Amino acid sequence: MADAAVEPVVSIGAGALGRGMPMHLCLDPSGLITSAGPTLAKIAPMPLVGLGFFTRFDLKRPIGIADIAGLRGSGQRLHLTLRGAADTGLRGLALALPDGGVLLNLSFGIDLPDAVRQHRLSDADFAPTDLAVELLYLIEVKTLVMAELHDLNRRLQGAKSVAEEQAQTDTLTGLRNRRAMDNRLAELIDAGAPFGLMHLDLDWFKQVNDTFGHAAGDHVLQHVARVLTGETRLHDIVARVGGDEFVIILPGLIDAARMHGIAHRIIDRLNEPIPFGDKVCSISASVGMAISSAYARPRPDRMLSDADQALYASKHAGRGRATVHSPDG
Repeated sequence: MADAAVEPVVSIGAGALGRGMPMHLCLDPSGLITSAGPTLAKIAPMPLVGLGFFTRFDLKRPIGIADIAGLRGSGQRLHLTLRGAADTGLRGLALALPDGGVLLNLSFGIDLPDAVRQHRLSDADFAPTDLAVELLYLIEVKTLVMAELHDLNRRLQGAKSVAEEQAQTDTLTGLRNRRAMDNRLAELIDAGAPFGLMHLDLDWFKQVNDTFGHAAGDHVLQHVARVLTGETRLHDIVARVGGDEFVIILPGLIDAARMHGIAHRIIDRLNEPIPFGDKVCSISASVGMAISSAYARPRPDRMLSDADQALYASKHAGRGRATVHSPDG
């Protein structure tokens, strides 16, 4: 019967071993550390050579290994930490040496990015064949790409918000437009929330345009927008829905007397002369109002139509007036 094949013994100096395996440990048969790779020595809080392996390292897995014999027979991946640097996890493989000792080849595993950052490691701290640096490069690239994507998404969301805001804003006055008014009416009715509605139309506005030109008309409309905003609450909706027509939605306000008070304050302020260069523009306003609680189930089109009827009742009564629509006539 032929003799069993004998594995050749390879001898390598400590310097070469350190270059090829910068995170190695050599243990003698008693478990003392006889050699430590330069990277492992760099992260250790104190010199390792001459100390017992089990006094400097905590072996997490496999469980139950407490001596050199257990290491030599482990045959599986080791999970361990270095005492004094417990934040850095290590992975390794134990190889039995012919003299009864052990060669441990260690790495940082998934803790590589944290270890490089914590211990200020560089390319020189890894073996030339180690893919750690390439992995770090990929991680850095991924981080930069994710940051750029996050920033792009934030800018797109911002642009979307701006576009949505612009889509519901009257460009001349900065007030809400008809689309915003329709959306808010639908929200209030769907929620069953009470509200008051005002439809305001400017009196004598056509004469301003005909006499002083459209620039004066635009100036007057912007002045009206400031008055309406100033006489309403922050959560009220003031919308320009036509050339010189405005709708005001007053959530929670269904008291006719209070609505009359707001309407008359607006009318009084719009009766004041409006300077435009060396000219003075004069307008007034008529208001029609509807209150959601006056309807069994309010509908936007019905309430707008009723407020419009009340508006024309104000105009026919002499302009510069406010009228609340009564569903009973």
